[in-house]
Amino acid sequence: MTIPHAEDARVVVYSRAGCHLCEAAARTVAEVVAETGDDWARIDIDADPRLREAFTDQVPVTFVDGRQHDFWRVDPARLRAALAR
Repeated sequence: MTIPHAEDARVVVYSRAGCHLCEAAARTVAEVVAETGDDWARIDIDADPRLREAFTDQVPVTFVDGRQHDFWRVDPARLRAALAR
């Protein structure tokens, strides 16, 4: 399956409404990319049946440069290191 993503964003957070872990992950990503100057996007998995099937038990799922980076929580230091590559 090809995972849809935001074309211009280095970091993509796949999430869903009402998910407290998703909110925390989005805040962490926003803080880190504000430091690094990178772009990020948030995609609602419930808007796409394929994403919902792929990620329903793992949200939030974070991708960096098109590759899965983390799920459930985002470690700021690990994200900074991935963006420095």
